[in-house]
Amino acid sequence: MTSPVTPIHSRDNAFVKELRRLSQDSTAYRKQGRVWLEGDHLCRAALARGLRPRIAVFAESFWPQVPAEWAHAADKVVVLADALFADVSGLESPARMGYLLEWQPGFEPQPGQATVVLDRVQDAGNVGSILRSAAAFGFTQVVALKGTAALWSQKVLRAGMGAHFGLHLVEGAEASALEALQVPLIVTSSHQGKLIQHTDLPWPCAWAMGHEGQGVGPAVEALAALQVRIGQPGGEESLNVAAAAAICLHASALSAGA
Repeated sequence: MTSPVTPIHSRDNAFVKELRRLSQDSTAYRKQGRVWLEGDHLCRAALARGLRPRIAVFAESFWPQVPAEWAHAADKVVVLADALFADVSGLESPARMGYLLEWQPGFEPQPGQATVVLDRVQDAGNVGSILRSAAAFGFTQVVALKGTAALWSQKVLRAGMGAHFGLHLVEGAEASALEALQVPLIVTSSHQGKLIQHTDLPWPCAWAMGHEGQGVGPAVEALAALQVRIGQPGGEESLNVAAAAAICLHASALSAGA
């Protein structure tokens, strides 16, 4: 079935204004109930997971070259003048295509799932990188506590490289919601706990990764069943939270026989 095509050349068009907000306001997706995926990599990742976009958006100069499957994947196609696409884009080098997806907030953690808990992790690049590691190492759920960067912001989406589409994502949770996970919660420390390589790690489990400067907060730490540390023979005071997460999640995958 051929999707209807709408050309737009006015920057005052209502659709263009909404798209600009989605691209440039990190939390606009919560108000609009839609997520903007810019660039062919994110779009292809969404399609690979069986997602169907509401609207496909293409730059006018790219439209004649668009593969049919990319255009037909959406319910509707919008073709923007190149200058409009560049104006809407949040990238230094604007992509020439994007998809609009319906967004449904995840309200409740799912019990029994291998989970990553983000406790006020504020850097969008770190959050996206942790989502990539979670998906790579067999974790199926990410629970972001209040104070964590918006999971579906453009910066997190770009850093996540498509990991979002294979994870159950919960935003704005309170620490008390972690009791519903029903799996052991593990926290890390630079100075306390057994070295990770000498620890029998449970599976499934939940790893809590904390604020870049303050680490895991007291409310989350109080729920922990296990505390481990990552050895740092080079003598650095601490690791970047995304690097620490990759080490911890990989260790869990190994212990689970992945």
